[in-house]
Amino acid sequence: MTRMSDMSREELEREMQRLLAEARKKEQAGFISEANVLEQKFYMAKSYLMDPAEIKLGGKYRVAGEEGIFTVEYLNGVFAWGKLDTSPEKRGFPIGRLKEIKN
Repeated sequence: MTRMSDMSREELEREMQRLLAEARKKEQAGFISEANVLEQKFYMAKSYLMDPAEIKLGGKYRVAGEEGIFTVEYLNGVFAWGKLDTSPEKRGFPIGRLKEIKN
């Protein structure tokens, strides 16, 4: 299996479609945990389609599937690290899960 970091844009887009379709099937069949794993893989693939330079250090973001507002402290590859305003602990999320909060 090819690593996502080695896939072309077209391959990543196909993989995202496949993962979403498979996640829907798993969810409908009641396999929620498996659907969640596929959703995480979807966000990883989406992250490799994004430019990490577009993520602003100190920027405020919503994170898909999480409560609260996430403040980015630093980037490591396609992961943004920082804190949610609902918790003091540092967490990392694939940048594909982030949606910037516009003022």
